[in-house]
Amino acid sequence: MIEKELNNLFQSIISKNYFQGIQWIIQKQNKLYKGKVGCMDLKTKEDIHENTIYRIWSMTKPIIALATIILLEKKKIKLNDPIEKYLNSAKNLKVLNKDNDKVNLIDVKRSVTIKDLLMHTAGFSYNFLDDPIGKEYEKFKLFHSVETSLESEVDKILSFPLLFQPGENWNYSVSIDILARIIEVISHQDIYTFLNTHIFKPLNMSETNYYVEKNERHRIMTSYEFDKESNSLLKLSNSPNKINNFGYPFSKKKYSRGGHGLFTTINDFMKFAIMLQSGKTQNGEILISENYLKKINQNYLDNKFFPLEIKSIGDHKYDEFPNDLIPYGWGLGFRVMNDIKKNNNIGSIGEFGWSGAAATYFLVDPNKKITAVLMTQVLHAHPVLKKTFYNYIYNNL
Repeated sequence: MIEKELNNLFQSIISKNYFQGIQWIIQKQNKLYKGKVGCMDLKTKEDIHENTIYRIWSMTKPIIALATIILLEKKKIKLNDPIEKYLNSAKNLKVLNKDNDKVNLIDVKRSVTIKDLLMHTAGFSYNFLDDPIGKEYEKFKLFHSVETSLESEVDKILSFPLLFQPGENWNYSVSIDILARIIEVISHQDIYTFLNTHIFKPLNMSETNYYVEKNERHRIMTSYEFDKESNSLLKLSNSPNKINNFGYPFSKKKYSRGGHGLFTTINDFMKFAIMLQSGKTQNGEILISENYLKKINQNYLDNKFFPLEIKSIGDHKYDEFPNDLIPYGWGLGFRVMNDIKKNNNIGSIGEFGWSGAAATYFLVDPNKKITAVLMTQVLHAHPVLKKTFYNYIYNNL
């Protein structure tokens, strides 16, 4: 019943040309529901496989965040550690200062910390954001290359000034890439090796990697971008200040990033999401303790930071779908439901998770014991999909 209803809802969304294919999975208590509709590719019309591979874009970030919490629990790192403790190039950080029409650089009042990186309060930005630092990132083609190392990209990030003083604002940013590099420095391992050892292998996430073997690439869903004006899915374009410009190769074994870059299947990511309910693997191995798990899904931001918003350049607004971060605060690497009144009384306090640029999405609700993952591959996607999924879960399960 649930599978049929949700598949029908998603099929109606696909019929409006918003998406080519959608795969989903929900677990409440011990009941599992899953489904898939649409296709892998608009030309071939090939059905979605059970093990279709997706670029999860920013859903890479929660995995890096968890890796940081693992190091935190092992006493290898502290939330208040200044990042220059691990990265020499962070010692020269300056802050952009606008005084009337004059623009100059001033000293940081305090160091950027590990917690700032997790919280997006450090002062970094993104190429596609409507601010002067994001535009500078794009000018110098930050993250465009598929050949550069994580280390070299992070050194490039740290050569730019900060948008604001550390801790004084919230701005979604490349800070998780910096965090991934710090994990490499601390562990003396590349980021994939660390993730594989401490997260992927224990969770049996054998399909999650920055690289896809040649004989498995046929399982990667084709990526599109939604064009609001023509109401159609188009091939990805490379106009300036778009996340489309980011390198996201499937064939570079040494490629890695912190804020994007991972490929996975819905079943693999669901293993990660379910683990966030208890901190344990399916066979009972503890990845993080209950004490440290509780640190993740609580809001650490003061009211002055709200409402959170990611302001992209050229962003198409939908009047019927206002900023979906309004009811949320921010935990250690995850959005956290903070005010259900601002969400039409749908959801529950402490529900947490994140999403990806190609409209992938997940949530973990410890109170209601709900875990859900949604997969597709459309950049600049219509917001109806995520809203439909969320509302169905909380109104029907």
